[in-house]
Amino acid sequence: MMLKNDLILRAARGEQTERTPVWLMRQAGRILPEYRALRARLSGFKELVETPELAAEVTIQPIDALDVDAAIIFSDILVVPEAMGLTYEMVEARGPLFPETVKSAADVERLRVADPEEHLGYVLEALRVTKKALNGRVPLIGFAGAPWTILAYMVEGHGSKTFSKARRMLFQEPELAHALLRKITDTTIAYLRAQVEAGANMLQIFDSWAGILNPQHYHTFSASYIGEICAAMPADVPVTVFAKGAYFAHEDFAQLPCRTIGLDWNEDPRQVRPLVGDKTLQGNLDPCALYGSPEQVRAATIEMLERFGPQRHIANLGHGVYPDTNPDRVRVFIDTVKEHSLRMRQDVG
Repeated sequence: MMLKNDLILRAARGEQTERTPVWLMRQAGRILPEYRALRARLSGFKELVETPELAAEVTIQPIDALDVDAAIIFSDILVVPEAMGLTYEMVEARGPLFPETVKSAADVERLRVADPEEHLGYVLEALRVTKKALNGRVPLIGFAGAPWTILAYMVEGHGSKTFSKARRMLFQEPELAHALLRKITDTTIAYLRAQVEAGANMLQIFDSWAGILNPQHYHTFSASYIGEICAAMPADVPVTVFAKGAYFAHEDFAQLPCRTIGLDWNEDPRQVRPLVGDKTLQGNLDPCALYGSPEQVRAATIEMLERFGPQRHIANLGHGVYPDTNPDRVRVFIDTVKEHSLRMRQDVG
């Protein structure tokens, strides 16, 4: 299917673009009244994720409402451990909870390497439904969690400020950690390849808890497995790696076979670019900047664009958009990216 708007794919490949493409992490979600109305009719988050037609509807909502340059499939990184045999619950106002956790080699042995069609077929069907409904309007992004981040939830059982149980495993039982990471990685490779076959034009790997590891552990227990995943993807499908808080890992990222590196809001692209070669950068407006007035949002967005420069940049926030953000401020961000990045290129030309 021919894409009417392929800006984000060209930017990811490092090609010249007429303006900077823009989308938002967590754009399909609680900032939109359309989403809240749909969610209110359902039993909960998991019903929405596991119903392909509804997940497709929510995926497309920000394309209509915000005019972003890409859709990202509505799902969750924790569908992977569930597919492997470790069920999670999504508790309102608390977040994810695993009633059972991984504590021993026997627990790892019981986990399966998931078959994408058998155990994650609802996500793949959501991709197929979304792809058809988009009809080439914008590219479709698939995603998964990085193996370390998935391990952190499977061992800890819930979100945490420290993930001390998961990190203790790396110190006390590294072989057990590697055995679990191996199964997660094999599942993730198969899952992401299946997402491409189902219609994903590009992929993103979320390493949400990268920043709580020390540099050596990040290299050993995270970056190496992310590299395996990137290398296993089709060559014509750009992969983005977003590792929140991993400011110390740019040398690792420079070696990854991915096209784009996502930056959180604490990183300066002017410092990162010399460290990662010709890779495209994504990001990185502070999500809290969207709480400002329209004039403040516009000024912060322009400042961000100037730091990244006119090429090899995909505009985004430095984290997911927060649920109490005013959609009108999001529109100011998006419109400013489009207008100012176009002027930047004209000035260069």
